[in-house]
Amino acid sequence: MKSRNFKSLLTLGLLSSLTLAACGADEGSDSASSSGSGEDFSIVMVTDVGGVDDKSFNQSAWEGMEAWGKEQGLEKGPDGYNYIQSDEDSQFVTNLNTALNSKFDLIYGIGFKLKPAMADVATQNPDQNFVIIDEQIEADNVASVLFKDHEAAFLAGVAAAETTETDHVGFIGGQESAVIDRFEAGFVAGVEEVNPDITIDVEYAGSFGDAALGKQLAAAMYSSGADVIYHASGDTGNGVFSEAIDRMNSNPDEQLWVIGVDRDQTAEGEYDGGNLTLTSTLKGVGQAVQDIANESMEDNFPGGEISNFGLAEDSVGITDGALSEETIKTVEDYKQQIIDGEITVPEAP
Repeated sequence: MKSRNFKSLLTLGLLSSLTLAACGADEGSDSASSSGSGEDFSIVMVTDVGGVDDKSFNQSAWEGMEAWGKEQGLEKGPDGYNYIQSDEDSQFVTNLNTALNSKFDLIYGIGFKLKPAMADVATQNPDQNFVIIDEQIEADNVASVLFKDHEAAFLAGVAAAETTETDHVGFIGGQESAVIDRFEAGFVAGVEEVNPDITIDVEYAGSFGDAALGKQLAAAMYSSGADVIYHASGDTGNGVFSEAIDRMNSNPDEQLWVIGVDRDQTAEGEYDGGNLTLTSTLKGVGQAVQDIANESMEDNFPGGEISNFGLAEDSVGITDGALSEETIKTVEDYKQQIIDGEITVPEAP
């Protein structure tokens, strides 16, 4: 499988323009058909569990697809752009086949959990183009998009360490996997880079769609003394916000924080007395959806290629959020050290 290195493909929407030219890459794969322009090109995404309103990963992808569709003058539906909701893992194959039968030109699988299902369906349908986000599949009709989430998570760890008043922070992951390992490893490394004596609690919900369990795990962490929690758990993380909000509303003198994931989750942190979203780690999922749709529409589908994006490509990062000016400067310093290769962020705990 070929790797792609773009000068600037993804920009998280931080820049107004994007560059689609690859450095040393092929003009595209001619393994499958599916090309067109605007009104005669259609795309669809099959969600991971959590849905397009999870305020996190799936929603970021859908917002990117929706923006692309509107830009092309398309309508939501079988001849334009659409999503197919997955409520559980067992629906992945069925939903991918539904997308196939609906004759969409390009089919996206949103999340690493779709890899086995997409690999099977792609093998059986070599003339159909697919995109897998957060995983890689070795097939000429599949484009793979990866993100260096550990780099953004490292910066979140720095922010947490600079902000905590109890020297106690927490991390709540969704389902244990290589992808979420990157979030945990980066966060822990960032915290320890600033202060190795800070206590770090780590818990996994085993689900990306269980807000009640997220609330329960957050309650235990806050009760044990943590005052900053970073979640990488999709819809489960909404429970983390809910618990922090409940506590802040009942005890305004207690300062608790949540660090959001995948998109700016400032809105999720609003409560009666203000906002408790410290910052959010970002990844250009929505932009990736748009970029590959544009390439495919122009007959340059990057089949068989891996796109792997990090801080250097401005494709992951964190928001300023409620960070102090001093913390923002510290975060920027560490960001540059990572880009310059002075710090290598671990990808596994």
